Amino acid sequence: MRALTHNPAAKQTPEAEAANEAVAAVAAVELARPSGPAAAVILAAGLASFTLGLLSVLTAASTSISNALTLSDRVGDVSGLTTSATVVFFASWGTLAIAWRHADPPLARVTAGAAGLIALGLLGTFPPIFNAIAG
Repeated sequence: MRALTHNPAAKQTPEAEAANEAVAAVAAVELARPSGPAAAVILAAGLASFTLGLLSVLTAASTSISNALTLSDRVGDVSGLTTSATVVFFASWGTLAIAWRHADPPLARVTAGAAGLIALGLLGTFPPIFNAIAG
């Protein structure tokens, strides 16, 4: 059996050369994808988490806000809290994805900002925290 070896000195056909150039062009395009859409979803998650925490504090502090966020009597204001956070997530994701579709924002900074928003959102959902803030 004869072993196949690569001979760089061998002449390629024009079709083979064109195919190699096309593969190289596709590889270059795949490597050059912007990080904006990924950054958009990361920051949108942080904004939605912060919204959930903020609205949790506000519903504990104000009965009028609690009543306004009550979409279902069986669930209470939690129905409005989760719906509002979901709307913020999808709206900010869509807006940021369009704004950053060709951009390369620094993912480390975006992730750090989102982590801070998520941490604040989590703090706002703990009863000892929102009861202390609400007074």
